[in-house]
Amino acid sequence: MLLENSAEIMNRLKPSDVVLDIGGWAHPFNRANYVLDSQPFETRGFYNRTFARFHALPAIGGDTEYFTKDTWIQRDICEKTPFPFRDREIDFVVCSHTLEDVRDPLFVCAEMIRVAKAGYIEVPSRIWESCRGIEPGITGLSHHRWLIDIEGSSIRFTQKYHRIHNRRYSLPASALRRLSPAESVQWLYWEGSFDYSEISLYGQAEQLQELENFVNRVRPYSRAFIAVDDVTSAVSELYSRARSKAWRLLCQAAGRSLPR
Repeated sequence: MLLENSAEIMNRLKPSDVVLDIGGWAHPFNRANYVLDSQPFETRGFYNRTFARFHALPAIGGDTEYFTKDTWIQRDICEKTPFPFRDREIDFVVCSHTLEDVRDPLFVCAEMIRVAKAGYIEVPSRIWESCRGIEPGITGLSHHRWLIDIEGSSIRFTQKYHRIHNRRYSLPASALRRLSPAESVQWLYWEGSFDYSEISLYGQAEQLQELENFVNRVRPYSRAFIAVDDVTSAVSELYSRARSKAWRLLCQAAGRSLPR
């Protein structure tokens, strides 16, 4: 979570507020009275045991854990059963860097609105998730399922299509290096409710157009780059078809059936 936003949340909370952290296992929001996550209480703080073990991430939500083992609720947050809270039982819900990971963020959003009066959501920025250079050979993080856009009080989820790992439909590592911490994330403070939806794109043409349109809005590639990419893609397609045809002919000559 962006540290200045953690401080802002603490400023907004009253001592009597009941706080829920959804998906907080890797770096819990300490002020939370309850944590809802699929991983166990005993292994919380995953980030500071892995990539941040030599440069520990600062605590968020204060230095003292309000939650306990008894108020750590271990469950699949996308399971189609309601969260174990009454309507509006929670004063404030925190959901930071979770929605991009899970298989059904729409269900999680619906339950947040049901159980809480207000809350804070933070996810990677669309630019950050569209950059190469975070993990070798891919765009964004390998375990993220969604490209997310937050505009006003609306959150839109678009499937992270595999073609985003192609250079033409992603942003270079140089764009990633220029992002500030605040530009690397996006967030929403909400009260009462917020809008959420999934953007469905049908067929490869629509998917590629969406990815390319975003790249062009942020950092368009040159005409020369596009021309070279078109030629490279065409040659790759011809090679793939020729290899497939050669394999079929080889199998037929050997009197073997094609593998299924």
